[in-house]
Amino acid sequence: MVPRRSPRRPLIVALALGGIALAPAIGQDRPESLLPPGFSDPAPAPSARPTTLPDAAASPAATDAPAPLPSASPTATPSPTPTPDAAMLALYEMPLAARRSLDLVGPATPREGGLAADAFAGANGPLVEGLMRRVAAPLPSRWLSILLRRTLASRLTTPRGVDGADFAAERAWLLLRMGEAAAARGVVQGVDTANYTPKLTQVAMNAMLATGDVGGLCPLTASGTGERGWVLARAMCTSLSGNAREGGRQITAARRRRVASGIDLLLAQKVAGAGGDGRQAVTIEWNDVVQLTSWRWGLATATGVAVPDALYDTAGPQMRHWRSIAAGVPVALRLPVADAAAAQGVLSNLALVDLYAAALDEEGTAPADRGTAQDLATAYADRTAVGRIAAIRAVWGSGPQIPYGRLVLTARAAARLPIAESAAADLLVSSMLSAGLDRAAVRWRSVVPSEGDAWAMIALADPDARAPLSYSDMSGYGGGGGGDTRFKQRLFFAGLAGLGRLAPDDVERGAEVMDVRIGTANSWTRVLDRAAANGEQGTVVVLAAIGMQTGAWRGVPPEMLYRIVGALRAVGLEGEARMIAAEAIARA
Repeated sequence: MVPRRSPRRPLIVALALGGIALAPAIGQDRPESLLPPGFSDPAPAPSARPTTLPDAAASPAATDAPAPLPSASPTATPSPTPTPDAAMLALYEMPLAARRSLDLVGPATPREGGLAADAFAGANGPLVEGLMRRVAAPLPSRWLSILLRRTLASRLTTPRGVDGADFAAERAWLLLRMGEAAAARGVVQGVDTANYTPKLTQVAMNAMLATGDVGGLCPLTASGTGERGWVLARAMCTSLSGNAREGGRQITAARRRRVASGIDLLLAQKVAGAGGDGRQAVTIEWNDVVQLTSWRWGLATATGVAVPDALYDTAGPQMRHWRSIAAGVPVALRLPVADAAAAQGVLSNLALVDLYAAALDEEGTAPADRGTAQDLATAYADRTAVGRIAAIRAVWGSGPQIPYGRLVLTARAAARLPIAESAAADLLVSSMLSAGLDRAAVRWRSVVPSEGDAWAMIALADPDARAPLSYSDMSGYGGGGGGDTRFKQRLFFAGLAGLGRLAPDDVERGAEVMDVRIGTANSWTRVLDRAAANGEQGTVVVLAAIGMQTGAWRGVPPEMLYRIVGALRAVGLEGEARMIAAEAIARA
């Protein structure tokens, strides 16, 4: 069969893969700042005549060693002991044995859920960096988002052609855009501060702000530039180190130099006031604030200041995900955004269950959230299966569309149910698979309606499937009881074909009947095929994310799902491929 030419989708055309490494977009040599307007600019010169400073203080060395102090007086006698140079001081502070190589960076080993260190072995480093910059988060797939996070947070060998610190910066920047603040911080902290590049320094500031970790900025201030954010960071860190008076003076000087004003300066003052001898109480009011930035979010979170819900509408969705995992934010304020974070893969089933369990003992929990937590407890503990299913349904709610995050919440409660025919079988199986409980879901095969959604998801997710599915069984899937049945049938075919669960002749026949143009070739498919053939797990994962540049599963073409699932399977990520294929049926 000669495949028909598919229309070129804007999201694929925009990649221009052929020139990605040669012509990066303007300004993409470093990530876009999340700081308030002006914070990326150097601090303006003071209006008053500046005091003359010693050369060492005015132009500190590029190393992280402390600058030499000026003599006590012009006539002071030099010390007979030679002052060690910057290299010797740096060696004293960080012995060679303790320094980390830029050839291997990242927090997560395979034992901790990361990919193998050689996930990008043989990859073209500049191409991979360019691809990472072009991934638009959030992705429609929870499971692909989880896999992408695991990839980016892995302890990885730096691919050829790129600096290890800059490669870490690209990984962390994408994690931040995905809402994975903790993972981003782990990546940037995997590089010694002496090896920081300007790009990594900027991304590291945003990672610390995203986690509300102002103290994490302090080791980086020597690497920071004269940008406004770093001027205030140095003042805050001076206070946090126990010298709140000097930190306060630096804040005052910053105000006089118009480094910052309004709430940006007040939040910095509040952090500085938290120092050991800080005496200044600062009240934060949001009435005149029209934009939530990472600077404002991070400093507010660090000082326990609640951000008004309405302001989150002025920021990207990643900031709500930061909120969902922020330890400094009360549980009652994390719950309203927790379900969405779970649907995106930022929160696991276990983390989400723990969050709702904590809500039962938390003052200020909204009545609706407390009710959900109580229903969840009943779903685990009721003595009867009928009572547990009723509680699970109560957690799901009665709306026409059940939020996917609620299915994630009930995954393990659903897996504990006895196997029996149920009108909720499709949702129960979808719930189990949302947390990767594939064997628990497969046990329901004998009681789910034939050729329904649950049957299709089990056919895709079964880890022990060996024999190909027959064409008649595949074509008998009716597309379930809701949504675009024709589209779901095409996704089902694409998933089976990508997983190798159809005979070659049936793949050819199904592609023609279902109008799934699996043979279409373009720049994306060629790069994906080459990465899969070379065994580049990391590159395949990033390219899979590139292929899902859409806000919902309805925007993912079946032929693209086929390519993604097949490539993941080819590089040894079959488990993730199965979950992505099953998720397509659950969420399309």
